[in-house]
Amino acid sequence: MSGVTRSEAGAGLLGLAMAAAAACLPLLDQGYYLSLGVNIMLYAALCTAWTLFSGPTHYISLATAAFFGLGTYAVALFIEVLPYPALIPLAALAAATLAGLVGAATLRISGVYFVIFTLGLAELVRQIVTWGQTNFSNRLGLYVFTDLREMHIYWMLLALTVAVFLAGWLVNRSRLGFALSIIGNDETVARHVGIDTARAKIVLFMISGAFIGMAGAIMAPRYAYIEAPSAFNPMISFLTVIMALLGGTRRLWGPLVGVIPFAILMDFVSGRFPNHTSIVIGVAFLAIVYLLPEGVTGRLEQLRTRLRAPPAPPATLEQSA
Repeated sequence: MSGVTRSEAGAGLLGLAMAAAAACLPLLDQGYYLSLGVNIMLYAALCTAWTLFSGPTHYISLATAAFFGLGTYAVALFIEVLPYPALIPLAALAAATLAGLVGAATLRISGVYFVIFTLGLAELVRQIVTWGQTNFSNRLGLYVFTDLREMHIYWMLLALTVAVFLAGWLVNRSRLGFALSIIGNDETVARHVGIDTARAKIVLFMISGAFIGMAGAIMAPRYAYIEAPSAFNPMISFLTVIMALLGGTRRLWGPLVGVIPFAILMDFVSGRFPNHTSIVIGVAFLAIVYLLPEGVTGRLEQLRTRLRAPPAPPATLEQSA
């Protein structure tokens, strides 16, 4: 592993400065803007964790709601038995285990089949949890009471987002990151050069799932009352994909470009037009696929490449003849 380059050190310092600035929000506002900040920070953590796997592999995963819901239920089930700080790594372990099982069964397939399976996973887990609660506890939900306030949840989500970036930086500098870069370019070539593609994808899927499960555990005290339909809400998966694709997945920080404006837009729409959120999400997804397939950051990189390209030499008389 080589040393830290000057550009990496500069990017790291800039990221820390931005994180420090973001951490000041609860000190400036305890009302609407902090609530909006929690939503933005939640999807910042979810989208960067999603991009950690889907960015280099180009696999579109809709399993975010399954890992997120598992994290919330890990807290709801054991909040009376274990201290809350111990439940966050427990949620990570539960989500990583589920990701490992799902990855072993599905990451040998790709394309639309993987998308369909991961979409159905959250619904399957939701139905299992609902069935278990109905038949064994006679309750449809669980209470989560803690002393945590919204500002604490915001800071924990910010710390989680920073941890995802650190994990992504470490992965990119490891053999796993090198293997995934080859897999993303051509998986067939990766197999021919001796890379265990299935193992590499499963490991990264587990890392991504663990971070998403931790986000669910952090959000559980904010919900206070956990129900399967809200914990395993497929809208979480769709919003994560849309925001990540809007920002772009070529860089781990790319989704942040999509998270902030889209979270503000969804907050406005849900507040003014609560019955039209699905329409907005559908239109946004179509617009991103057709107009910004590489995301905002990808389009900016394309424009920068064109501007830096040397001008074509003027045609000579012989060439024009």
